[in-house]
Amino acid sequence: MRAAIWLLALFAVAAAVALFAGNNRGTITVFWPPWRVDLSLNLVLVILLATFVLLHVALRALAALFSLPTQARQWRLQQKERTLHAALLDAMVQLIAGRFSRARKAAQAALVQEKTLAALGASLPQAQQVRVLSHLLAAESAQSLQDRPARDAHLQQALNESVDRTVLASPETREGVQLRAARWALEDRDAAAALARLEELPQGAQRRTLALRLRLKAARQDRRTLEALETARLLAKHRAFSDAAAQSIVRGLATELLTGAHDPAQLMRAWSELDANEREMPEVAIHGAQRMVVLHGDLALARGWLLPAWERMVASPRGLGDALHVKLARALEAGLDSVDADWLARIESAQRNNPRDANLQYLAGMACMKRQLWGKAQQLLTQAGLGLQDTELYRRAWLALAELAEAREDAEQAAAAWKRAAQAPSN
Repeated sequence: MRAAIWLLALFAVAAAVALFAGNNRGTITVFWPPWRVDLSLNLVLVILLATFVLLHVALRALAALFSLPTQARQWRLQQKERTLHAALLDAMVQLIAGRFSRARKAAQAALVQEKTLAALGASLPQAQQVRVLSHLLAAESAQSLQDRPARDAHLQQALNESVDRTVLASPETREGVQLRAARWALEDRDAAAALARLEELPQGAQRRTLALRLRLKAARQDRRTLEALETARLLAKHRAFSDAAAQSIVRGLATELLTGAHDPAQLMRAWSELDANEREMPEVAIHGAQRMVVLHGDLALARGWLLPAWERMVASPRGLGDALHVKLARALEAGLDSVDADWLARIESAQRNNPRDANLQYLAGMACMKRQLWGKAQQLLTQAGLGLQDTELYRRAWLALAELAEAREDAEQAAAAWKRAAQAPSN
């Protein structure tokens, strides 16, 4: 299409020239005493056009001749800039390939080339980022080689370069250096230094997923359980983990927070730090109740913590799993001495609704035993002793039956119960 347009344009020019020049009888007379020169107008126009073209070509040639030194300098600078970028790329490739010594040499070569360009007066718009990235690659290689003095030296130079306000650079350059420094501190098991590096970040950068992941690792490493829990909540909110993984991490940290309490007051403060959905996690509630029993705290309060887990178990007997059933039974058993009528009614109702559940039979039997309902306690504990899978609950059930038999002065049944309790397999 373009060729056809050009061809039509040429035909139009040719036609215009033919119409103008074909019948043009104009002349131009030049008087140069004692001569007189008569020239046709067409010839004069051709001579003028040729003169213009000749002068234009001559000027272009002179300009090209005088620009040769500048072009040679630009070519040299371009070659050095290409060498700089090639060294930088080579450092990245060698680092990825695990050749850390070569990566450090390539990064240092990039720094040398950048200094050479700066000395020659070449101002690269990305010079600052090139220097920071080169120092960062050299520091990363030194970290992999366990050369901490060299790593710290390159890290400090990268930080110094990234803080320079005389050039325009994105803030992400410095933030990236600080995040890498925090990761290196974690690798050195220096959680306090990692947290200090993260605190230096701007407020917005501290809430990025990468920064939160590093903070979570550092807080867990430094035994800052509450801070780790808060960070895990933010990561779960940002969907940094799958739902199952986020729930597992939060559950583990909540349990660890409760474990760190050494008296009932501390335990209650730790419980108050948990969110509502965390308190409703069966594992967390059961662990909190067990800690309250160990610390000799308010067992009525502990039973209140267990109520959501109990209701969930009653609504879906297989929803908690056997292990949690056993832990829930143990946690409730520890407070049967002070259990109120409401809880007794809950236990009895749950056992009636699920009469084949050995754990509920055991719990109801122990509750009856505490209330001195000997006959019903014996019946329930006997049924539980035949179906319990947990070794500890099995042993406790037969020990309770042995005590009941001794109270009735039934030596034969007491001996049989003692024997069954002794034969319980060890964990």
